[in-house]
Amino acid sequence: MTLDEKIKQSETHIFKAVFPNTTNHYDTLFGGTAMQLMDEVAFITATRFSRQRVVTVSSDRIDFKRPIPAGTIAELIGKVKYIGKTSLQVHVEIFVEDMYSESREKAISGNFTFVAIDENKMPTSINKD
Repeated sequence: MTLDEKIKQSETHIFKAVFPNTTNHYDTLFGGTAMQLMDEVAFITATRFSRQRVVTVSSDRIDFKRPIPAGTIAELIGKVKYIGKTSLQVHVEIFVEDMYSESREKAISGNFTFVAIDENKMPTSINKD
């Protein structure tokens, strides 16, 4: 499998219904909850790509472009964007969909960096094969 094929195969899509217990006093998804979901999909993407133990080392430039109201569907998409020696970066986007129409818009995007670790929790080379 080529590197491009491996990157494509590791792309991760997760759908979540936005229920009132995940919203703030404006009836929109809590920003912290959105970031938690983004980190989770980024972790899954990084793991699917490398098939190694990885840990989050940073998040970068999370842009909240549109609120995500209760009663909508959120689609999270994680894609590997950069592969270094021991680290890789995953770009995550959240799209918001109305449940009862074809309306779909990008709401949030951000980048998450992971480091592969060995059994001693020390950085190790990313498996690109």
